[in-house]
Amino acid sequence: MTRQRETVEVDPVLFRAVYDSPASLPGRHRWVTPEHDVRRIEKLLGMPARSIGAPLWVSGDEPDCPKCGRRMTWLDIVSSALHGVHDPAMIARVILGDRRYVNTEVPDAIPGVHCVDCRTPIDGLRSFKCHNWAYAFEALEDVVERMSGVVQHPVPGPAAPPA
Repeated sequence: MTRQRETVEVDPVLFRAVYDSPASLPGRHRWVTPEHDVRRIEKLLGMPARSIGAPLWVSGDEPDCPKCGRRMTWLDIVSSALHGVHDPAMIARVILGDRRYVNTEVPDAIPGVHCVDCRTPIDGLRSFKCHNWAYAFEALEDVVERMSGVVQHPVPGPAAPPA
């Protein structure tokens, strides 16, 4: 019997020690999301181009869509998550941020994932993670602001007296 899914934040040192290696991912296969899918994720989330630079790992027992044969990637997971599960800013913070999250249940298939191209339900993905350890907090906030279209401008101070 599988426990209910729970996601908890963990200390970065613990995360690196246990989860940093792609070998720690469950499933028979492990692969990296290709560059063209990473660029599609940025467009889907409304992020500035080239915001994502870290490898986006995926693992599972069946890496390809059973209907169209497309290799499943973070693009499929992100696209599916945007349908009523997570908002774009939250996903951007997970990908670009310095906080690390793990799911505590036995790694069953990731629920609710559909192929981004043919919308076939995918049940062979087991895990996904991002190896982004050094994204600057200020840069992350700038990306999230630019995604929302609300860029913060400094408030001008009082004018200097004439010299």
